[in-house]
Amino acid sequence: MRTFLLFTLLLISFRYSTAQQTEKKKDSIVALDEVELITVIKKKIETDMKMAVSVDEFLASSDQISFIKRGAYAWEPLLNNMSSERSTITIDGMHIFGACTDKMDPITSYVESNNLSKIDIKSGQDGNMHGATIAGSIDLKRKHTPFHPYKQWNGAYQTGFESNNKQFFNLASAAYTSEKLVVDGSLAYRKAENYNDGNSDEVPHSQFTKFNASLGVAYKTSTLSSLKVEAIYDEAKDVGYPALPMDLWLSRALITSATYKQLFEEGLFRALDTKIYFNAIEHYMDDTTRPENLVHMDMPGWSTTFGLLSKTHIKRHNFNSEIQLNAYNNLSTAEMRMYPQDRSERSMFAYSWPAVTTTFAGLSVNNAWEISDNSQLNFGGSLGIHYNRSKYAEFNWIFHPGTPQEKTRVLPSLHTSYQLNIKNFDFSVGGGYGHRAPSVSEGYGYYIYNSFDRYDYIGNPDLKNEISYEANASAGFKNHTFSLQAKVNYFYIQNYIIGRILSLGSPMNYQSVGVKGYTALDYSTLLNFSLNGSYTILDNLHWKGHLTYARGKDNNANNLPFIRPLSYQTSMHYKWNQFNVQTSINGDVEQVHYSPEYGEDLTPSYTIWNLSADYTFKIKDYRTVIQVGAENILNEYYSTYADWGNIPRMGRNIFTSLKINF
Repeated sequence: MRTFLLFTLLLISFRYSTAQQTEKKKDSIVALDEVELITVIKKKIETDMKMAVSVDEFLASSDQISFIKRGAYAWEPLLNNMSSERSTITIDGMHIFGACTDKMDPITSYVESNNLSKIDIKSGQDGNMHGATIAGSIDLKRKHTPFHPYKQWNGAYQTGFESNNKQFFNLASAAYTSEKLVVDGSLAYRKAENYNDGNSDEVPHSQFTKFNASLGVAYKTSTLSSLKVEAIYDEAKDVGYPALPMDLWLSRALITSATYKQLFEEGLFRALDTKIYFNAIEHYMDDTTRPENLVHMDMPGWSTTFGLLSKTHIKRHNFNSEIQLNAYNNLSTAEMRMYPQDRSERSMFAYSWPAVTTTFAGLSVNNAWEISDNSQLNFGGSLGIHYNRSKYAEFNWIFHPGTPQEKTRVLPSLHTSYQLNIKNFDFSVGGGYGHRAPSVSEGYGYYIYNSFDRYDYIGNPDLKNEISYEANASAGFKNHTFSLQAKVNYFYIQNYIIGRILSLGSPMNYQSVGVKGYTALDYSTLLNFSLNGSYTILDNLHWKGHLTYARGKDNNANNLPFIRPLSYQTSMHYKWNQFNVQTSINGDVEQVHYSPEYGEDLTPSYTIWNLSADYTFKIKDYRTVIQVGAENILNEYYSTYADWGNIPRMGRNIFTSLKINF
């Protein structure tokens, strides 16, 4: 905590001295996104096939991200085929930690597509600006409406229906903007019943209900500065997980922040952006909807985080730099309560997360040097201090006698890359080095049941940092009709954290077959490869396709779990006036490199065909789009390598959507 306060005081003094030395101009303030030095492609939160997507569906369109699915809601994102512990997932840079020991509330589940403007995905150590990472970072960017010299309103409303799980959804957003004041907000509501698989059989416990609301108010404090306060409220109820022995009764999240932005017209410093934030999450899993369970269980969890995020942009000639301070404090608590059919006769209580406090403070630097018109060198690094404290250390002492109640770690990171453009060709090569600390579950978890391999998991506070050595490269060609790009990265990870069977201890859950403890392998290796192409066949007819492959092994050459097999997607898009038609085929080949040690088995290959069409027209002056389409047209029955317990995916699904922009 002393480190956290010291960083805060240093930042405030730096902010004051810089502001005193800068002469303010009378030009209008611009959004900070317009002066970002690290270029990121901006995309609508839509896919080519479907405009009314969830955040999960949108992320799944990236060749860098796959998902572990335990149901139809709240998928766990895997960046570079690594579990979510190895990546940093933030909302506008804010750290938010789920409150579920089963990882049924990833950060992506607490936002909606209509309150996001883009999603920034950084691979490996390129993602170290938001904290220590191995796989990279996913930053969910909220919509930020710019100031406007004239008062005006704008917004959108979208509604639709999906046939397979009878899902209704309504998404609405609106913004008021003027010269000094901006107010924007959004509402979203989704309700779905159980879905049917490719055999037209109902998959029980796959329903969900979700409500999301967001509000932001920005005020221009001067011609080159602004203050903004924002809040997101998210609530999910009656969420079923067919792959788990229990469901979600209620999940709630409140995410708040206040941001001060200052731009500078002259001098070395160009922008300063400082944010303080607070978020609280509560998550209640239980099995009251599962009468077949002999012993019932409740698993409530709570996570509270407050933090500080401050970044400054520096520019001098051909050199750009971004410096970011990142500090937060999190308290994670989760309970496990067992009882027979009568709830009043509770027979067991334990802390599965024994009130673990995590405090982190880190300083990150990203630099970009334009060596020439067609070459650039990027380099940077970070240094973080990570502190843990377990309030109820006696739970850890059962399996790790005498282990300290507190643990402090140093987490360094370095990365570099070189980019070269030669006419229609572009090349890049880079590398990275970084540490990450064990997660709360890996370090302090107590009898966390994993229904995939049916073991109870025990954390180990004495685990060493994971250390990643990374190499990456890409090559591409692009002209006015054709593009092709290949990317590859390779990770060598020392002290790779994974669960291994313990010789002591007996299962606590009657469904468990044993106990595993988190331990560190000497090392593991992971290779990711992707190939993306596009071709303009005619002015109105376009083709796109991609291919991905991954391979992961431990130090004994055994397969790592949840590594995606060779996968593919090919799509065609035709446009005629205001009418669009798109079709796609995607699938995975047979997963033969599975890991029986971690509960995996052979997964058959599958191929899915999708089709959609949309038409754009106007109702008065309002731009309106209507879309109809079908997913899994052939109603194929299939399950992927990452479907928990081989639960089947959704069968044929016809969807409709109507969107009005005003």
